Amino acid sequence: MEVDGEARPFLLFSKPKSNRRTEPQPQVQAQPKPPKPDPTPAVQTDHGDSGDSDDSGSDSDSDPAPTVVTDHGDTCSADGGAAADALASFADLGLSEWLVDVCTSLGMRRPTAVQRRCIPRALAGENVLGIAETGSGKTAAFALPILHRLGEDPFGVAALALAPTRELAAQLAEQFRALGSPLGLRCLAAIGGFDSLAQAKGLARRPHVVVATPGRIATLIKNDPDLAKIFARTKFLVLDEADRVVDSNFEEDLKVIFDCLPKKRQTFLFSATMSDNLRSLLELSGSKSYFFEAYEGFKTVENLKQQYIHIPPDGKELHLLYLLSKMKEDNIRSAIVFVSTCRTCQYLDFVLQELGRPAVSLHSHKAQSQRLSALHRFKSGQVPVLIATDVASRGLDIQTVDLVINYDIPRFPRDYIHRVGRTARATRGGLSISFITQRDICLLHEIEDDVGNRFSAYECDDKEVTKDITKVFKARRLANMRMADEGHEDKVQDRKDQKKRDQARKRKHDE
Repeated sequence: MEVDGEARPFLLFSKPKSNRRTEPQPQVQAQPKPPKPDPTPAVQTDHGDSGDSDDSGSDSDSDPAPTVVTDHGDTCSADGGAAADALASFADLGLSEWLVDVCTSLGMRRPTAVQRRCIPRALAGENVLGIAETGSGKTAAFALPILHRLGEDPFGVAALALAPTRELAAQLAEQFRALGSPLGLRCLAAIGGFDSLAQAKGLARRPHVVVATPGRIATLIKNDPDLAKIFARTKFLVLDEADRVVDSNFEEDLKVIFDCLPKKRQTFLFSATMSDNLRSLLELSGSKSYFFEAYEGFKTVENLKQQYIHIPPDGKELHLLYLLSKMKEDNIRSAIVFVSTCRTCQYLDFVLQELGRPAVSLHSHKAQSQRLSALHRFKSGQVPVLIATDVASRGLDIQTVDLVINYDIPRFPRDYIHRVGRTARATRGGLSISFITQRDICLLHEIEDDVGNRFSAYECDDKEVTKDITKVFKARRLANMRMADEGHEDKVQDRKDQKKRDQARKRKHDE
């Protein structure tokens, strides 16, 4: 699917130093075979307010202003530039022949809009911020340029990629390994839930690419300061789902990480949504930057059908069973059911077990080995239903997901965008259904306003919905008893208490 894009300047952890403006200059193509440029000229300028940065990863005051390149992505022009751009191949982007062959072998025949625009810029040595819809190929947009450079100089830790969740980091490591297999790529995933000593030893062996969650890599560095030297020659820093990575929850970890990285590096930041934190914090640590925005605000893909069911508060389990029982009839291969809390996630897992419906659950109260096992069983097709909190809403690419159910509608439109982005990926169709109670109506309207789309009502057969009411109510009762017997309520309370202690400790440290 073609999307409109726009290139803009951006910031990384500091503010611009001036408000200078220069004359327009023609856009310079960096690669031998770049996509045909749009007719709009490039403009060089400083952008933003004056101010100083308190982050050690930013450049000094003497660094020149970032380059602002204004274009309009894939919008049509009179000379047919958009059509030629859309027909560009991976070879036209300037990638090595072996990478083009890898893309072909993996079924990637034509680059998407974000890939066509960002890859040549990355190969030219520019820092890149890419904002594009879910399923648009953002991972390859930063992984391919990294692997291209790595093929020329396969020494040391070439890239550090940070992701906000363990599952996304694990998937990102798998994608790097698949794309870099002809190189014999050594990629280490440093995430919580596994032996930190083994991960520290893996870092000491200097893999080509390190994929990590901010908390785990910061902990490894703090526990063994010598590990910081491993990143002294790192050429690339990647923040995947960057709006979440630059969230305040990761602030202290990011400071530890950036202290280890060289200032002379390329930085790639990619996300499906722009947040206030990202907009205010992002400034590249170099004189060249490129901002590609495939759309402004929030957007869901056109091939996603979005519907809702208005239900009473105690009717969610009945409607969930009804929808899952129709999966085969509606040719739905697999479905993800999103909930708001770990307790609800585990509870629904037990309810479906009692009803004889195969499903797995994914939430943060589970051990990491159990989380990855559940995800593997779902991705491999062993079970058709995944019940998950928002740990599964970011970046996971599972081609068989045809249905997303919002059992609990999210509080923020941004979270809705990421949830429904698990289906209708890479031009495939998909369906999202949100359960709406009376108190959720305002949330629904807010989401509709932000995505610019009105949802239609999903038609239910009330007799079919209520035919198994006795079984469902029995399963609810047994699931609650099992939750109590296995101490899940205690785990929830322990997590709340620990969070309060952590917040109190942080306030005391700040004081």
